[in-house]
Amino acid sequence: MINGLAALLVGQLLGEILVRALGLPIPGPVLGLVLLAAYLSLVGFGRDDVEATANGILRHLALLFVPASTGIVQHLGILSDHAIAIGFALVTSTILTLIVTVLVFRLVERLFGDPEEEAPE
Repeated sequence: MINGLAALLVGQLLGEILVRALGLPIPGPVLGLVLLAAYLSLVGFGRDDVEATANGILRHLALLFVPASTGIVQHLGILSDHAIAIGFALVTSTILTLIVTVLVFRLVERLFGDPEEEAPE
């Protein structure tokens, strides 16, 4: 299992290195997975280790979602007690974020100008 995990991590690392070095517009782990799949298809060495590790990770994937779900369930009383305040905070912060984004965009547009307006026709 350790060899399979090491192969998965090396694949991810190689993907990250290539993406950053070449400036590719895809996530590093995706490229790493493609590289690992190509390696395993061509060479085949370590295929059983990687398969066992991947199956073990997939079998326990739901555990990654347990902390968030447990936190919500444990604090459901607090959330329901403050539902109006939480809802108000979410809506207000979203609106304020949109307003600030528009203001910053307009400020940057004034500072740097609109290239379409300056182009001669």
